[in-house]
Amino acid sequence: MNMSKETSLPPVETGFIEDSSRPVISYCAEVKNAVCAASHAHPRAQVIFANRGVMRVITKENTWLVPPAQAVWIPSQVQHQVYFPGAVSIRNLFIDSTAAASLPEQCMVFNVTPLLRELILRVGETEGRMERSHLTARLMQVILDELQQIKPARLNLPMSDDVRLHKIMVNLIHSPDDNRTLDEWAQTAGAVSRTLSRLFLRETGMTFGEWRTRLRLLEAIDRLSQGQSVTQVAFDLGYQNLSAFIAMFRKTLGTTPGRFFQTLEKGRF
Repeated sequence: MNMSKETSLPPVETGFIEDSSRPVISYCAEVKNAVCAASHAHPRAQVIFANRGVMRVITKENTWLVPPAQAVWIPSQVQHQVYFPGAVSIRNLFIDSTAAASLPEQCMVFNVTPLLRELILRVGETEGRMERSHLTARLMQVILDELQQIKPARLNLPMSDDVRLHKIMVNLIHSPDDNRTLDEWAQTAGAVSRTLSRLFLRETGMTFGEWRTRLRLLEAIDRLSQGQSVTQVAFDLGYQNLSAFIAMFRKTLGTTPGRFFQTLEKGRF
């Protein structure tokens, strides 16, 4: 990720609006190769969500790669920073502190249910035109009810700020079909494979192979949710045949791609 070529974005002013009569305020934007100018916090809690593109969200304790199937919950006054490596359609929600009082106190990645996704998109369409209407007020309340149900996602992808790992991770994010072994990555990363192996476990809690599989899973979920076929996704992600992809999916999640989306809708992952 070449930081010098990224657009620097100031903190969104919406996060600093304190108005209990507007419990939920939507923020929509189209960005490309951008990054928040600096780590920041604001009085409003935030749902960081994009219905297109992948984000990298950083807090003091965690760094996550977030596809459109997921979002990040950031409580009030929690320092965070977001990178947008590519074209991203931002559809964030800012929650007034009074409305967020009963919502989770910890940051988390969570799966976005189809209902919540449609609510976020709908509020984004009406924000600014109908913000005081009864319709928008009802939508806001349903959103708050949905946020009461969120739980940490079983699937998330921890990142690392270690320069050597970061180089590998960014390359794989852009080319998840890359099948190079850790030994083959060693020269690119500037460290021997044994060191890289230890770093992956220490920084992410996963082996290199487990991390790459998790990346491919998240990428697969994103692509399948956009209507791509299982066969197309399998080959695009570097699998030699469809059976190998389905076997990986079943081994990791205990189910097939089709059945996974049924359980995802019920919030089990």
